[in-house]
Amino acid sequence: MNKQNEIKVTFQPSGRSVFALPGTLLLEAAGRAGVALQTPCGGRGTCGKCRVRIVSGECPPSAADLQALSAEQVQQGYRLACRTYIVGPLTVEIPAESLFGGAQQILTSHAGRSAVLNPVIRKTYFHLDPPSRDSAVSDVERLKSVIGEVTIPFHLLQKLAGFLRGQNWQGTAVLAGKRLIGLEAGDTSATAYGVAFDLGTTTVVGTLFDLVSGQEKAVASTMNPQVSFGDDVISRISRIRENDGALAQLQQSALTAIRSVIQKLGEQASVDTRHIYEVAIAGNSTMQQLLCGLDSSALGEVPFVQAFSSALTISAQTLGLPVNPGGEVYIFPQIGGFVGGDTVAGMLASGLDKTGEATLLVDIGTNGEIVLAHNGRMQATSAAAGPAFEGARIVQGMRATAGAIEKVILGEDVILNVIGNARPVGLCGTALIDAAAELLRKGLIDETGRILSADEAPDGISPALRARLIEINGQVNFLLVAAEVSGSGEPVYLWQKDVRELQLATGAIRAGINILLRRAGLEPADLGSVLLAGAFGNFIRRNNARRIGLLPQIACRRIHFVGNAASLGAQLALLSADERELASQLGRTTEHVDLSLDPEFQMEFGMAMMFPENDVDACNDVR
Repeated sequence: MNKQNEIKVTFQPSGRSVFALPGTLLLEAAGRAGVALQTPCGGRGTCGKCRVRIVSGECPPSAADLQALSAEQVQQGYRLACRTYIVGPLTVEIPAESLFGGAQQILTSHAGRSAVLNPVIRKTYFHLDPPSRDSAVSDVERLKSVIGEVTIPFHLLQKLAGFLRGQNWQGTAVLAGKRLIGLEAGDTSATAYGVAFDLGTTTVVGTLFDLVSGQEKAVASTMNPQVSFGDDVISRISRIRENDGALAQLQQSALTAIRSVIQKLGEQASVDTRHIYEVAIAGNSTMQQLLCGLDSSALGEVPFVQAFSSALTISAQTLGLPVNPGGEVYIFPQIGGFVGGDTVAGMLASGLDKTGEATLLVDIGTNGEIVLAHNGRMQATSAAAGPAFEGARIVQGMRATAGAIEKVILGEDVILNVIGNARPVGLCGTALIDAAAELLRKGLIDETGRILSADEAPDGISPALRARLIEINGQVNFLLVAAEVSGSGEPVYLWQKDVRELQLATGAIRAGINILLRRAGLEPADLGSVLLAGAFGNFIRRNNARRIGLLPQIACRRIHFVGNAASLGAQLALLSADERELASQLGRTTEHVDLSLDPEFQMEFGMAMMFPENDVDACNDVR
């Protein structure tokens, strides 16, 4: 293994650090650190939107920097992340305006539309005139005359008379739209928080926001403990169908993760969780239904019927969440089948309804969701990709943690990037894609997915690479790391079985894309943009994803990273009632395409299992 000395890059203000190979684009390193930057030009260095500032480290300006930035900006250390190659240790400051979906952008503009701070939750301080002989109206009418026409639940009505008289007729009303959800002593109108969640099959991510200012206060994540019941949603649905009590166990597992993240957020931001009044959650159909304790058995059989479609609002107390007693939980609307709230949230975040060109939104994960927007029509489907992209069912696969190979380059020999600059012990999803794509380019994997033997390798293959083609039990595997330099003392291979798992995952998503395009009368070349979403999607290299057929064979400049769009959509719905209404509209008007009912799916899937013969063109960057 040729493991070059990796370089540490630290991003501020988050403080996140990654180790990158020399020559890696700063844009890619930012993506690996979970920082999604704006790249409307597709990384060609012409829009100037991915501008960052080099705080420390050597980083000479590129020709693109000199053209897109002012002389003063260049002197101040600003560079374009899409044109900056890492040659030494760096500390990089990310301006808020360069972030895709940063807090300020949520409140100003995003994807060509405005998103004004207008949360459902608001607090109003009131000071009422006490009753008199001239004004003997009821307590309810007296309160409504100041805070507006609202619905008052009976449990608050029971407390109202005592509260008003005990607090000298003043206090703070907590409102959720036109519903009163709390009464607080004194003026607490400046203190209100909410949490936006991306409830994933594998991970749970929460973001705490100040609902008064719209500012992001903290981010926390955890593994979804439901993984102990199965890697994917199908195994969890099967568990419910086969075991009494499994639904309650799965619900409590998800709630445990949500509670844990809320507590972490409160500790990070020094915020009393009793001042959290709303939680907005976006997840796939199965995750949302399990969280609510809704039987998901019908999703385990054709025609894959959801328990609900419109958005839900649930008392936080009902779910036992550690927030304000009057707090509420907003669950995103769902489209159909396995196309759930996370897809609606992604559509919301990417402004898919406003696009003026044929646009494909692809969220790659255990369950891949795909949405095609064209001529005012939106179609959505889901493809069961399975957990291969997250390292599961890969012989030496692992999640993206320290010791995981995350990048593979084949030159005369193998060059690897390992998370945490540690000794490698396995490979994560991005390395799986890289390794297959590189072997395809070298002619060491054929279009059927078979790894060639050393004797079959094309002329011109270096002796070092040829020596890595090792037959074990009748199948050829590719040696990535020799035992003596691995972290486990065991060699690390890309196994033939791994390539087959990758073909299954890739084929499912590719078939879904092809069917949506066919239904719209489009070819891949007709696509103006492909938006790559999801926590995993932000880390893959588009050149390699396209080489294995995971993405359409179009120019890389038309493929854009939009980060964790489900999380961003949940944030938008938390911060704006208008965005929440748009989410409901998207859920109602998007057509669900059930691949299981499409007579051509199996043929498309079989064809999509084959790797493309070659690249359309070479991307001008590593992503």
